Parts: sequence; structure tokens; C-alpha cells
Amino acid sequence: MSHLIGAPIAMTNLSAQTTVSKESWGITQEGKHVEIYTLTSPRLTVRLATHGARIVGIDAPDATGKRADVVLGYRELASYERDRSTYFGAIVGRYGNRIAKGRFTIDGETYQVPPNNQGHALHGGSTGFDRRVWAAREVPGGVEMTLVSPDGDMGFPGTLTAKLDYTLDGASLHMSYAVTTTKPTVVNLTNHAYFNLAGESSGSIEHHVLTLAASRYTPVDAALIPTGELQSVAGTPFDFREPTALGERIASSHPQMKLGHGYDHNFVVDGEGLRVAARVRDPESGRMLTVTTTEPGVQLYVANFLDGTLTGKTGVKYGRRAGFCLETQHYPDSPNQPAFPSTLLRPGATLRSMTVLTFGAD
Repeated sequence: MSHLIGAPIAMTNLSAQTTVSKESWGITQEGKHVEIYTLTSPRLTVRLATHGARIVGIDAPDATGKRADVVLGYRELASYERDRSTYFGAIVGRYGNRIAKGRFTIDGETYQVPPNNQGHALHGGSTGFDRRVWAAREVPGGVEMTLVSPDGDMGFPGTLTAKLDYTLDGASLHMSYAVTTTKPTVVNLTNHAYFNLAGESSGSIEHHVLTLAASRYTPVDAALIPTGELQSVAGTPFDFREPTALGERIASSHPQMKLGHGYDHNFVVDGEGLRVAARVRDPESGRMLTVTTTEPGVQLYVANFLDGTLTGKTGVKYGRRAGFCLETQHYPDSPNQPAFPSTLLRPGATLRSMTVLTFGAD
């Protein structure tokens, strides 16, 4: 039924198409310098901060060529530091999404991550990768960001070295991850950008039309921890195999929709390898986003908990469902769910993954 499966996106001569510039963005409360790298191609302008290795802006054209920033966020570093709930644009880890009670066991030894969300660990604990300043250096067509997380950081075992290459190729932003460890550990990195294809200050995204190459999803309990089941999306509000507006079924009485206050669920992406997972289109501007990934899952979140108290980069307050997230990932709570794809990483191995964001318009 899916319209999404197609050939992987090919890389071209990045250095010939993309320029890279760097500027200071300020100093954190801990005294660390933060930089912004700007990647510019004929199709896109992408701004990336070393604080959280985050996407702080993407300027993309609509069907008439008019550009708008389609990523929610703030103008200044201090606002990102103050915000401890949205994770706007950041890389989250060591374990993106949730670990039940913050506990997991490796080789008979139990580890504890500080719970920071209803008694569970969310996005790596109270001081995750989104709060860190990553080292950065320019590479052809982009920037390589690196973070070394010491043994015992937030309770996780092993010194973990995470490298992320952001490279811009025309209308496609490539995110290539490579992770190693000195002790057996679990890891699940993802980017937590919020998108609004009409422009970051345009209000609700409920009219955006989503297609997801996912025949199954992972239902959750009241704390949004997966039950361990892989349920079919058929006949439910979770069936996006055909293009469907995000708001069309968001008020459904389906029990899972009530638990998430809307969509906040992991979908099992059909197929393997680098394949198209999702497409989103804004009918008003004609802008489109295609998400291609090697990851087994993608978390659809539609900003159910934004409430108008946060003021965005252009002075507009972000209300409920002002953006959507498509977080490519392994499934939540995989360390405690033996039937899920493993997130275990051992010394001597390198965990690699890729996600590509491609923007278009019609």
C-alpha cells in the first residue's frame, strides 16, 4: 500500500555545491564557547549549533521560490539553555526516547539512569547530549560534530564516542552517525527537530499531509512505555500508509491516542537499509519533506505539549501542535524488550546509521 519505497538518495560532489561558514554564538552558563555552522547550497540554508549538535534553522523554498525557516526554535543560545523540555533541534542521547524506570541490564549487571519523566529516563536522563557542547570541524559540504561521553555518564557504562556528520547536498541534509564504546552499553541517537513546512511561526501543522511507510507501531502504556507488542496500523488512526492530514484523526477516541494526547508513538518502518520512511506536505505552501533512514523506527510527535508559553525565533508563541517531529530511531525501551531490535553496542564495534532530510515543493 505504501507509495514511499524507492531508491536511496545518492550523494554527489558535496564540496562543489555547498559552502560552509562558522561564527561564534555565545558562551554557555558553564563557560563553553558555542559556534553556529551555516551550510548553504543552491536549494537550502541550514544552521547548526555545537550546543546539542542541534539544527537551529533550515530555510527552504515554497512552490513559488519564497523561502521560510521551517524549524522551530529560538534566536539566542540562552533560550535553548533555559528550555529543558522541548529538545528543539537537538541530538538526544545516549538513549533517545524512553527507558522504563531508567534501568537496564547488560551481561547480568544492572545500570540506573536518573529518571526525568514520570519515573522513567527520557532522552538520556537529566543531562543528556542535548545539553552538551560538541566539538566540531568543517568537512567537505558540512560539519563533523563529536562528543565524548565518559564512563558512567548519566549511569551508562563505557566511554562513548559519538560522531555525527551533517552534510548538505542540494536539497538534502544528510546525518551520518558513527558511535563506539569502551564497555558494553546501549545507545540510541536521534535528532529532535520540530518542523512546520508553512514556516516556523505559522501555527498548527494539523493540515499537513503525512505518508508513513509503516504497517505496524509499538503501543504504549500510560507513561508512554512500549508494551512490547507490534500492532498493525490497519483500521486505526495510526495508518498513514496513504496520505492523510495529521489532524484528520487526532481527536479520535482510540485509547492510544488518549494516552499520547495525540500522536507520540514509535512506528515500525517497513523494509531494511536506507529507505524512505515518511513524506510530509504542506498543502498551502507546497513544501514537502521526505525522511530517508537506515533506522528501524520513527517517532511521530506532533507537539502535543507546547502550550503557548514559549516564544520562538520570530517572536511568535508556539501553541499546541505548532510543529511535528519525525525522530528516526530504535524503538523506545529496547534494552528491556528482548523482542525489539537490539541497541547493545560492544567494544570493537561501530554503530552506524544515516538519516536524510530532503526538501522540495510543488
